Amino acid sequence: MAMLFVKNMVCNRCKMVLRTELAKLGVEPIRIDLGEVQLETELSTAQKQTLSQNLQVLGFELIDDKKSRVIERIKTIIIELVHQQNSALSKNLSVYLTEALHYEYSYLSNLFTAVEGTTIEQYFITQKIERVKELLVYDELSLNEIAYQLNYSSVAHLSNQFKKITGLTPSHFRQLKDKKRKALDEL
Repeated sequence: MAMLFVKNMVCNRCKMVLRTELAKLGVEPIRIDLGEVQLETELSTAQKQTLSQNLQVLGFELIDDKKSRVIERIKTIIIELVHQQNSALSKNLSVYLTEALHYEYSYLSNLFTAVEGTTIEQYFITQKIERVKELLVYDELSLNEIAYQLNYSSVAHLSNQFKKITGLTPSHFRQLKDKKRKALDEL
């Protein structure tokens, strides 16, 4: 069994793209998760090089070193929490990451900050704000419902954080309905 680690996978469409690229090489994956692909056997050097080149054109990147894999795993966990599990944390993010990745949080935090130039907490907040933008554009939930869904302590807390990051109030952003959102892999 072999594992591939892929940078910038943030959604189910990313999984489909990767499955298509592997199929072009005649490779059927056992499992594809965000950032990880499990294969029956190792790819040949030529297959790996071709896959790497094809993925780079599509905005992905194969990751070989351990530290980069840890960082991508942190990002994947945060993206899943915010965009798919509605930030349903029953414990602190630091505890959650420590348990999920089996590393001390201080190591994870220092590594992430050194490589990404931002803290894990700031990355988490940025993801939450992008999710708030998405929900505001859909215009199906009230601000109170959005605050609850994303585990904010209050609407005021959400509004203050939103304004600090975007420079706009959530209400003003909702009125704009402009293309103010960013793709997850651009954050």
